Amino acid sequence: MNQAMPSNSTIDTGHAPAAPSAAQAPIQAKIQLATVVSEIDCTLAYQVDGPTDFLFQIHALQGMDQQVLAESLEISPVLPLHVFADPSLHHRFTRVRADRGDFTLHYRATVCRTVEAFDPAARRVPIAELPDSLLHNLMPTRYCESDLMGRTAQKLFGAVTPGAPQVLAVVGWIHQNIDYQLGATQSTSTAQDVYMQRAGVCRDFAHLAVTFCRALNIPARLVVGYAPFNEPPPDFHAVFEAYVGDRWMILDATRMSPPERLVRIASGRDAKDVAFATLFGPARMLSMAPEIRLAR
Repeated sequence: MNQAMPSNSTIDTGHAPAAPSAAQAPIQAKIQLATVVSEIDCTLAYQVDGPTDFLFQIHALQGMDQQVLAESLEISPVLPLHVFADPSLHHRFTRVRADRGDFTLHYRATVCRTVEAFDPAARRVPIAELPDSLLHNLMPTRYCESDLMGRTAQKLFGAVTPGAPQVLAVVGWIHQNIDYQLGATQSTSTAQDVYMQRAGVCRDFAHLAVTFCRALNIPARLVVGYAPFNEPPPDFHAVFEAYVGDRWMILDATRMSPPERLVRIASGRDAKDVAFATLFGPARMLSMAPEIRLAR
């Protein structure tokens, strides 16, 4: 994935969601809700060769389908921090300025996520019925050239039932035809590049899925978060969401990690919106370890 509170602080943000009432139970059962509680332990280490401004996006999202039960953020050396939240999507960003030397960030969190099962029969929402706030998720972007890949999307998936069946067909095609290969792409590689060379990493799989969905008039966006997988070593993971059946549904075209285990950090139009670290200055990463495990 891409790079982009007082020190030693701990924030208690509440309690686990209450059990559904008897009146709610039929609805809950219908959409098959499940609760997953995860522990996050993320360490990033840098060598700073001169004054550098860091913009981190590593906090677990507070909202949507997840609740942050507790969290802490520590940096070494101790420096002034500024944390702010995006006013619309509530992503949290951490700003810090470091001088020459070693710099380490350590984030921990306990997160409860309420997972809805994917509905394989969910309809494609007509554009006329889409909420205004989602229309930009239909548009081509720097990494997702849905305008250039519309003919390809129609040729591959146009005969599939619109909605969730098309989304699942997109995931299946990408998984079967794109090889997961470290180093196959660069930070500037687009969905069209990935389609042509048939290889990439998780963000490339997600970009291509988003591009195909948008070309099929299905709103889609990139999601980045903490996810468990065996290989390669721990990294931030990129998946995608498609808006079908009047709600967002998370899918992973790499099939490297169960989507229900993902702890969301941020979602955006493409990778430029969800970089976990953005650096302005002479610094280089020494190591990263974004670990996740089920809470006991």
